Amino acid sequence: MPTFDIVSKIDGQTLDNAINTAKKEILNRYDFNDSKSTIDLDKKTNEVTIVTENDMRLKAIQDSIISRMVKQHLDPKALDFGKEQYASGNMIRKEIKIKEGVDKEVAKKIVKKIKDSGLKVQASIMDDQVRVQGKKIDDLQAVISLCRADDFGQPLQYINMRD
Repeated sequence: MPTFDIVSKIDGQTLDNAINTAKKEILNRYDFNDSKSTIDLDKKTNEVTIVTENDMRLKAIQDSIISRMVKQHLDPKALDFGKEQYASGNMIRKEIKIKEGVDKEVAKKIVKKIKDSGLKVQASIMDDQVRVQGKKIDDLQAVISLCRADDFGQPLQYINMRD
């Protein structure tokens, strides 16, 4: 039976390249001259930590990270911006989590959307992915186009298409 998986993953090396390029861009900007701003990517926890002096610089760093991700063909919807926290002195710290894996709520929305479509396929939630099975590959391709048309709040990839 033909199947495929709906997942949400980000290539770690491409993300690392995007963050490093954003760091270089920020260091070379004139308005960041004499700034103590830092951008750190923790690959184990998939978190980006930004520490800077004020809101204007924080916004500029976030915009730089988003633009670099777009240029590296990464979806910025994978970023989960937390709240700003005041670090020592006059510094502001912000932690940005990188979403990996399909959340349970999002997976339920995907399965509901597939079942409501009336296509003859079965969708099931497996850990942090959704597996879709059907008798015809055309039905599976219809499910992919159906999911691409809707916005589920995080980037989705369609992998492991098997016949």
